[in-house]
Amino acid sequence: MKQLLIALTLLLALNSYSQSNQEADIKAINKVLKKQRIAWSNNDLEGFMDGYWKSDSLKFYGANGITHGWENTLERYQKAYPTEAHTGKLSFRINDITKISEGAYYVLGEYHIKREVGNADGIFMIIFKNINGEWKIIADTSS
Repeated sequence: MKQLLIALTLLLALNSYSQSNQEADIKAINKVLKKQRIAWSNNDLEGFMDGYWKSDSLKFYGANGITHGWENTLERYQKAYPTEAHTGKLSFRINDITKISEGAYYVLGEYHIKREVGNADGIFMIIFKNINGEWKIIADTSS
């Protein structure tokens, strides 16, 4: 009986630790998204890109197909949003953040850009990975 109580106590402790880790991960991911929203709204596309993995392996999938790499993704954003009138003010609605595996989550959400050249709305699914202690987007699908 004593061994059963010890095993149950250990399981409860591990579950509680796992939940608190997941809460901390989600909080950190939301912090990255907030920094991105602020940078975008300040017409700072490079600051916005700080949330992405600075690697040739980054993938962005949008209406024009797949863009590979951090530099190419930045160039894509710079062409599509050349002025402050195009970047406007960004807001997100996060609908779900789900753990995929240890150190990886997907985020489902909606974006809205209020801007002078006409508002833009869409949906996204992004994959975050913890790389060297930092949460970075490694894949983005937006439409």
